[in-house]
Amino acid sequence: MRRVAFLSGGTAACVAVALTAVIAWPVGSAPKPITTEGDVNRGAYLARASGCIACHSNFEAGGAPLAGGAPLKTDFGTFYPPNLTTDPEHGIGGWTAESFAKAIRQGIGPDGEPYFPAFPYPFYAEFSDQDIADLWAAFQTVAPVPEAAPDHAIGFPFNQRWGLKLWRAAFFHDPGTEPLPGRSAAWNRGRELVRGAAHCGACHTPRNLAGGRDPDAAFVGNDALPGGSKAPSIRAGNLAKNGWTVSSLSYALQTGLTPSGDAFGGSMAEVVREGTRFLTPKDREAIATYLLDADGGAAE
Repeated sequence: MRRVAFLSGGTAACVAVALTAVIAWPVGSAPKPITTEGDVNRGAYLARASGCIACHSNFEAGGAPLAGGAPLKTDFGTFYPPNLTTDPEHGIGGWTAESFAKAIRQGIGPDGEPYFPAFPYPFYAEFSDQDIADLWAAFQTVAPVPEAAPDHAIGFPFNQRWGLKLWRAAFFHDPGTEPLPGRSAAWNRGRELVRGAAHCGACHTPRNLAGGRDPDAAFVGNDALPGGSKAPSIRAGNLAKNGWTVSSLSYALQTGLTPSGDAFGGSMAEVVREGTRFLTPKDREAIATYLLDADGGAAE
């Protein structure tokens, strides 16, 4: 019995040491100074492409743009996107360009704590310094809203942010937005948008029990989206089988209308309303070109 008790005590001690190490384990790296001059218009465009307005605006409740608060209900609890206005207390008015860069590309707040992956920061990891500078310049033009977004409603153990360090180690991967040789400029631009700013895989790729995307099932669809909605497959073969063409998909990203005359619903309707309809025709066509690529496109 003493031996069993000793082993049990030793195991508990090892677990405690390991847990302490994980909690103390620093994540992320200090960003380099952002010295590039930002372009407000390009930043506003990138914010639309990245879904910032759609996620961080609670328009249904009469909220101001980018003031946060729109609930995102998941199996892990309900997440409330934060206030991104220039309010210094409740928004990002007290941030620096460098802390903004770390949040966008690394998913880590100014306090050093990791963000929950409800924020799709893995898709933004390859944003350039120019992208960050442009976004930062655009966000500086947003009027302050002195209201805090509600706290996340997440139960134990998912509310333990130290656990996100393990999640990041397992699921925070390079989004792969860099251009590939031998492909057209339109295809590579579509790749950059689909796998990066537009973060299509956030909804159209299934997730495991830990909330990580399945890399072997990229873009095959997801039947378990927040709020109980679904996202269909957007792999080239499935899109073609369902009658999509580059022209019709480009048009749908502008209007929300499908080849059958139906209209997008749910979260995709919001994506079009607050995001893709603001893209240039060339960028919408690039997205469609990439997704409908006969050689695999998004499923490369």
